[in-house]
Parts: sequence; C-alpha cells; structure tokens
Amino acid sequence: MARMPINRSQTTSVMKRLPINRVVANTVGRTSASVGRIARSVLREPTVPAGVHKEQKVSTVGANYDTDWARNYPARFARLLVRTIVIKPIVEALASPTIIGADRLADIDGPVIFTANHRSHADTPLMMTAVPEPWRDRLFIGAAADYWFTNRISSPFSALVIGAIPVERKKVSRTAIDTSLELLAEGWSMLIFPEGARSPDGWAQEFTAGAAFLAIKAGVPVVPVFLIGTDEVWPKGSKLPKRAEATVVFGSPITALPTEDNRSFARRIEGAVAMVADEQSTDWWQAQRRAAAGTTPSLQGPPAASWRRSWARSEPRRSGGRRTWPSV
Repeated sequence: MARMPINRSQTTSVMKRLPINRVVANTVGRTSASVGRIARSVLREPTVPAGVHKEQKVSTVGANYDTDWARNYPARFARLLVRTIVIKPIVEALASPTIIGADRLADIDGPVIFTANHRSHADTPLMMTAVPEPWRDRLFIGAAADYWFTNRISSPFSALVIGAIPVERKKVSRTAIDTSLELLAEGWSMLIFPEGARSPDGWAQEFTAGAAFLAIKAGVPVVPVFLIGTDEVWPKGSKLPKRAEATVVFGSPITALPTEDNRSFARRIEGAVAMVADEQSTDWWQAQRRAAAGTTPSLQGPPAASWRRSWARSEPRRSGGRRTWPSV
C-alpha cells in the first residue's frame, strides 16, 4: 500500500503534537514569562510605603528649562551665524521689511526692553533682524514656555536659535523674573510681546504688566514697537508663511515715572505703541496732537462685532491712502 503524501502544514501540525515538542514549547513559554516578570520588576519604580511623602520629579523642560548655556560665546556665535545666514535672508525674501524710527534709539546707552504688538510667528524673526546694533547681539526673548519649550528638542532649539527664555503665560514665574532681571543687569536687552499671545483678529489684546514690572525693577527704558503686515506674512493658523510686505516702527524710549506702578506703566506702554501705530497710519503731527488730547485710537480696535472689526482693519485709507476707523 503506497504512502499518502502530506503537505508542509500537516507535517508542522504533527510535529507540534509530539510529546517532546510540547515539553520544549511549555518550557520556553514559562521561561519567557519569568524573564518578562523579572525585567518589569527591575525597571518598575519602587513602591513607596503608605504615609511616606513621595518626592515629585521636577521637569527639565517648559518653565524650568535652563537657558544659561545659550548665552556663552560658542552659542552666541552659532546664533549669529544662523541669524545672518538663514533667518535674515528668509525674512528679506518673504517680508521685504521696512525699518522706521531706529534713529530714535541713538541717545540710549545700555539695555532696553523692546515691547511690540504680536500678530504672527513672523514677529520674532522679523524683530531679531530689525533690532539695531548694539542691542541685536545681546538680545534675549521672553517666549511662551508652553509653546516654545515643550520638549527636549524645541527647548534647546528655542534657546539657541532665537535666544529665548521660557516665560509662563498663565502665572508669574519667579525663575523667569530672576533670569530676566539678571540678564538686564548684565547688559542684555529684552524683547517681549506684552499681549502674551498672538492676536486672534489682527487687533491687539490688552498689555499685561510683565514688561512694566521688569522695566521698573531693572531701571531700564522701554522702546515701543509697532509691527505691521506680519499677520499677512504668516497668518495665524497657517502652516507656512507667504510673501507680503512688513514694517517695523520704533517709537521713542519711555521710562517709568516715580509715581507709576506696574499697571499704570503698562497702560502707558500700550498707549505708546498705539501712538506709534497712529503715527504710521497718519503722520507725526496728527499722532502727537491726538496723544496730547488723549484721543489716540486704541490698539484693541473698535468695540464692535467681529465683522465690523474686520471691516475696520480693511477700510481704505483716507487722503493719501491712509486708513481710518469707522464710527461704531
């Protein structure tokens, strides 16, 4: 009687049913499980007895990220190369920036705090290239810790490339305050966006008191800056920038009065940026007259519905192509 041929799958099935193979398979399975349990027990964090306080691990990113290394000479040289070879050509190609009022800083000797309105991610690289010497090479930027310092890649990138320090937006950070005051005392200048976040509709948000507090504590002047067109270069919500024209307007430096507190000086800083914006949309004399009369248009725009606010920003300028805000 001839043998019946069997295929490979049938052969495998028969081999698995042999006693010796079942013993080997069971042994291997038990060994693998034992090795897994041992590995998990070794790698698992040890348990803490009840009633014993467990010390929390301190994060090394976010607001706790240490940026001191980014201000040593090798890091500063690397940042200079990146700014000169990479950032500036890109800014020139995309924004074709116009710089106005840099001569107003001619009489300033020492560190300052640049305060600008915030419309776009393009604001930071634009300001990095627009700030005049000698402040440009010793400039640090207050950047949102929950955006720029979220992990071990973005944190060193932000510290090295843009010279940023982490600043918490929702609460006062003692670390950020101490770092900023220490750097200002060492002759570094600061760039900060007092709104705390990008504008949702192009109009400014109320300025927080952080820049005013630091200026008063450090005894340094504040330079109001108005940025135009960056929301067209890189609109909020867009993944990539596009070509558009941008303008940077520097205002005259201001210092806190002896009678001013943080809040009142913050309001005056916002008013100074608004006056620079008014000067750019009209002329110097008109802006000065309105500032003296207390009628400078607010950076926050007209208190109206969103469509009216949008229309107000796009309304054609009056004589000479200048824009005016509608009555609401």
